[in-house]
Amino acid sequence: MDFDLKKEKLHRQNIPTARLPSGTVIEIPIFSYESKKDGPTLLLMAGMHGDEINGVEIMRRIITKKLYEVKAGRVILIPVFNVFGFINFSREVPDGKDVNRSFPGNKNGSLASQFAYFMMDEVVPHIDYGIDFHTGGKLINNYPQVRAMLDDDKNKALATAFAAPLIINSPFRDKSLRKEAGKQGKSILVYEAGESLKLRKPAIDEGLNGMKRVMKHLGMIEVAPQPTKVPVIISKSTWSRASRAGLHYAQARNGSFLKKGDIMGVISDPYGEYERKVKASHDCYILSVNNNPVVNRGDALFHTGVVAE
Repeated sequence: MDFDLKKEKLHRQNIPTARLPSGTVIEIPIFSYESKKDGPTLLLMAGMHGDEINGVEIMRRIITKKLYEVKAGRVILIPVFNVFGFINFSREVPDGKDVNRSFPGNKNGSLASQFAYFMMDEVVPHIDYGIDFHTGGKLINNYPQVRAMLDDDKNKALATAFAAPLIINSPFRDKSLRKEAGKQGKSILVYEAGESLKLRKPAIDEGLNGMKRVMKHLGMIEVAPQPTKVPVIISKSTWSRASRAGLHYAQARNGSFLKKGDIMGVISDPYGEYERKVKASHDCYILSVNNNPVVNRGDALFHTGVVAE
């Protein structure tokens, strides 16, 4: 892809990537802005999973408020990467595969693999850093958080600059954009907040403010908002799961700190014959809450994290 463009102008390219069975061409709009002063290239993207709308709204606001107008460097913006998923209210592409489990991709592979190949071949070589905006999966509400490899100094510095309420030490996941870009020396943060197919203003505002702080850290802008609270650094995380099936009533607030033995929720049957309390098995922060009230044994209820000793 040719990103040579007139400086200090927002440039839009509609990149044909696939066709519907009807023959309709599917295009990914990609925007880019370059200042007159040299600096790093920052990728901002959303819609890797088509039903994660908070990130798409973050990108829309970046464009409408002209937050891409940096004083140094270049910004590449992809508001909706998985166009198929977006128009079908789906996490995946039509072949049922997850694009973010298909990297580095194959230009002759599955549809998800082709999208991943396009990203690695046409976009990643042009960037230095990136922020990939995500939302919790189906009915999973994520408290605003960034995920990064904290044993990598460059990645840790980005996460610290973003300063989301939660900073999670997250190992690379196989076949993800973050891992494959990392192999090329590109540091990409993943921001997670809110629930799929729902817009949440606090999640959107936190993402915008964190993005500005990263830009300031990279010397691209001069002013950024201060964090509203001191970030909590999570060294490791796990899921608390349902010990039996039934109706789940979550009681622990997302983002809150619990002591071992505190009540997180209650599971009951639909007939009023039993109730079972869900208790914290250790001191922890609540990173995510499953908002599905009907659960089976083994279902993930709360994503919990512990701080480094």
